[in-house]
Amino acid sequence: MALRLIIGDDPILIGEAVSAIVDELVGDGDRSLMLETLTEADYRNDDGDYESAKVLDAARTPPFLTDRRVVVGRHLSRFSRKDAYAPIIELLAEPLDTTDLVLVWEKGAEPKVDRMPTLPKALKESAEVAGALIQQTAAPKGKAASDWLRDRLGASSLQFERGAIAAIEELLGEDRSRVVGLVRTLEGALGADATVSADDVATFGGDAGSTVPWALDDAIDKGDVTAALQLLPRLIPYAGSSTDRNGAAFRLMAVLHKRYSNMLRLDGTEVRDDKAAAKLLGMKGSTFPAKKAMQQSRKLGTDKLARAIELLAKADLDLRGTKDWPPELVVEVLVARLANLSRS
Repeated sequence: MALRLIIGDDPILIGEAVSAIVDELVGDGDRSLMLETLTEADYRNDDGDYESAKVLDAARTPPFLTDRRVVVGRHLSRFSRKDAYAPIIELLAEPLDTTDLVLVWEKGAEPKVDRMPTLPKALKESAEVAGALIQQTAAPKGKAASDWLRDRLGASSLQFERGAIAAIEELLGEDRSRVVGLVRTLEGALGADATVSADDVATFGGDAGSTVPWALDDAIDKGDVTAALQLLPRLIPYAGSSTDRNGAAFRLMAVLHKRYSNMLRLDGTEVRDDKAAAKLLGMKGSTFPAKKAMQQSRKLGTDKLARAIELLAKADLDLRGTKDWPPELVVEVLVARLANLSRS
């Protein structure tokens, strides 16, 4: 079995780490059979209290129609008291060999808290004894933060001009974790091996505090129309000049079009792994975007991919004036239709 413990209080970096680990553990398996993710809402019992024992129950459930299961326990910082996390320690002492377990010590959302409880020493030691790989996701502060940011940029498939790096540092400020979404946006819009200028950062970077486009990608891929639409106001402002709103809409359209074009290129090929997909698409650096495109290409199939490209083309024309709609409405309709394609 594989055992991972992820620790952090930044939802972007936590989300990136969880997605990468789940993709690694599930591989080409059937997610609907292999994967079970528990969030804070799943820990409630009939009395409205929270029970970490539900993680134990899920992790000790044998696999059905597959060799292994992957169980992800999110928002575990709710169980910071000894009696609350005792079932997790019990699980770590006697895990099920057929379950890969991912424990995520992150802030919960019900109710919202300003500060995440520290991971208990006993829980950390139990995970270490069980052989867990422990991953800290927090971005460092001070001078180390600048080094961390430059390392993240250097690990991408892009080349950054000096002015672009300075523009990114100014854009992100202390919110360094936004570099995850920014790099994915630039890779999707400019292509692999592109050289990024300060103007590119201004065009595709959005405003401080904006959400990350890959969160929208994930919601669309899951067919979660509600979640996808809730993200849009932070990507395309409903206030401001029509020029600003149109510009934001076209930037998002460029990213979506690039992503679905990549899926279409993978459709019908013999590509079977993320490295081969990245090679076909000309991507360098992380193979994660190529793997996501490959998985979604298989899920949608030729007919739905063709329909997605048709929807993107129509939305592009609508934004250019063939329909008298505000830009945010054009994109809302497009995103809802793209997400609906993933629902069945």
